[in-house]
Amino acid sequence: MDAIAEANELLRDKGYPERDLAVFPVPVGQSRAILKGARIVSPLSDDAEVVLRAVRELVPDAAQLGKRALRPADLRAGLAAAGKRAEAPSPDAPSAC
Repeated sequence: MDAIAEANELLRDKGYPERDLAVFPVPVGQSRAILKGARIVSPLSDDAEVVLRAVRELVPDAAQLGKRALRPADLRAGLAAAGKRAEAPSPDAPSAC
């Protein structure tokens, strides 16, 4: 299953109909995707794997989101924070000194 199909399946499992939130391929660039719909303030466009990661890790269930709308800036901040945590050395790792 490709990243776009997987993201859409996750969104359906989280309770979003396609009109509210869905991922679509971007015509310019085969590996790019866009997350858009009525439940996001403005579309989020990035590499399909990045959009999938945002859907998997940061988009709450529709019931948890309630009447609010997602903000792409919040999703990007969450992705950046998760990336920094992944890059941070483990406290148990030996130091380079």
